[in-house]
Amino acid sequence: MSGAHDAKVIETSVPARLDRLRWGRFHTLIVLALGITWVLDGLEVTLAGAVAGALKESPVLKLTNAEVGLASSFYLAGAVLGALLFGWLTDRLGRKKLFFITLAVYLVATAATAFSWNFVSFALFRFLTGAGIGGEYTAIASTIQEFIPARYRGHTDLVINGSFWIGAAGGAAGSIVLLDPAVLPPDYGWRAAFFIGSVLGLGILIMRRWIPESPRWLMTHGRPDEAHEILEQIEDHHRARGHHVPDDDPALFKLNTRSHTPLAEVWHTLFDLHRQRTLVGLALMAAQAFFYNAIFFTYALVLTDFYGIAASKVGWYLLPFAAGNFLGPLLLGRLFDTVGRRPMIAITYALSGLLLALTGALFAAGVLSATMQTVCWTVIFFFASAAASSAYLTVSETFPLEIRALAIAFFYAVGTGVGGIGAPWLFGALIDTGSRMSLFAGYLLGAGLMLAASVIAARYGVAAEGKSLEDVAKPLSAAH
Repeated sequence: MSGAHDAKVIETSVPARLDRLRWGRFHTLIVLALGITWVLDGLEVTLAGAVAGALKESPVLKLTNAEVGLASSFYLAGAVLGALLFGWLTDRLGRKKLFFITLAVYLVATAATAFSWNFVSFALFRFLTGAGIGGEYTAIASTIQEFIPARYRGHTDLVINGSFWIGAAGGAAGSIVLLDPAVLPPDYGWRAAFFIGSVLGLGILIMRRWIPESPRWLMTHGRPDEAHEILEQIEDHHRARGHHVPDDDPALFKLNTRSHTPLAEVWHTLFDLHRQRTLVGLALMAAQAFFYNAIFFTYALVLTDFYGIAASKVGWYLLPFAAGNFLGPLLLGRLFDTVGRRPMIAITYALSGLLLALTGALFAAGVLSATMQTVCWTVIFFFASAAASSAYLTVSETFPLEIRALAIAFFYAVGTGVGGIGAPWLFGALIDTGSRMSLFAGYLLGAGLMLAASVIAARYGVAAEGKSLEDVAKPLSAAH
């Protein structure tokens, strides 16, 4: 099958030339300008949790615990649909066009959230905000994967995913200030909080103007001259910074150019050609989505309802939690490139599940204080953050170039749909029962999913460390 119009065979050295580069200022700027997406998502998710108490106390919204959880589910549903739509467009129209469009959707929607007047409007704007973020994930993840040299890819990807928690810390800190009645009236604080993302997003739009289209995407779409021109500019930039770049061309490989990849071929690739990898991707994404969304979206509700923490103080408990989540990928990330993908993914998933089961038992027994609960969650998510980041790494590097963005969208959508959309609502309802044992049962479900994913990763995971993307997953358009 081919999606090409006037297909032709080209020889290219683009992948090998990208992978032989040493880390340079160009790569750092790529990570900063594009990786900010995870910071924005962390900001949005944390704000939704940190302002939960304020949303319930708002004289205008007056949300219940179930409605707070349901609004979070709307955010995730938007992320699912946005990922699918924008992921499909990213593979067809290019990476660069889409990471401008998705950011614009996010900016408008998160600003609109601040003007919500009832539950329906709030849920709608959260849905649209999620759509922008979901689209960002697919466009950005595919772009970063295609620019970062193979030997840096694992650690870089984990740290970028972990930067979600920089946004989480920012959201927590912002909520501490903005939810303080001495700073703003109660019904204005949570509204001001949702403007933080819009301000950051405007700056990001400017930063992204200089980012080129992915040379890997260009070469498969019959535009090798543009791909090589961009690559030559990157190499010249490296030389100007004192990095050695060999003058000789590395080995070439042949590609059949195409305008797009038909959905029938996408289906064949996911469920026939690479169905084992699809099983791994689905298991990892669904387990981590349920694990994270169940706990994090209801983090504030547990503190306020079971430990009596004031809504305005929740941010203080989120800060150490966010720190542990960022330090996990930062400190463990290199092991995914040295020890290897398969063992590290299995270990981090298993530890996350076991620690959550233990902490859940202590919570059910009523022996934890709010501080000790936070300490336990911080330790759990030191490992769980690395595990979740490795799930995104896995689905973005183990499928062919031509369907990379759509594959990321598919796994993000299905994983989030299966494991994430219902989790905030379910745990919100469990909290409303006031029963610690009911909530413990939910924690055991999350732990069981992580342990199952650990076994699947250990058995069927792909050893992608240090390998070119084209070696990990042969392009569908590779000429024989």
